[in-house]
Amino acid sequence: MADRTLRGMRLGAQSMQSEEGVEFASRQRAQYRTLEGESFEVVFSADAEVPDTWESPKSGREGVLIAPDGTPVDIAQSEIKAPRTHWDMLLERRSIAELEDLLEERLQLLRARRGTGERLGA
Repeated sequence: MADRTLRGMRLGAQSMQSEEGVEFASRQRAQYRTLEGESFEVVFSADAEVPDTWESPKSGREGVLIAPDGTPVDIAQSEIKAPRTHWDMLLERRSIAELEDLLEERLQLLRARRGTGERLGA
């Protein structure tokens, strides 16, 4: 038994599956170009909405979608919304006067815990 060797395929070398009976999903290619002139393609599903901008896989720069006639697609600036900060959301709920009152209330509570009545920074 020791003089016999096991014969077979190498692990991971070849697949035993075939592409028989496999239907590939329909696809569409989108062409993008960066400001530096680098062009690259991205493959999307045929029913996917193609975005106006995409990051280049090689350089990491943002590319603009190129229309079929070779011109860049216009990006509507109104679609880009500035992100809301915590301060913006706080100001939607409270006025500056209310925030000043809450701050003074919390400072008095902290001073009472410390046992000192002196003001900070004064």
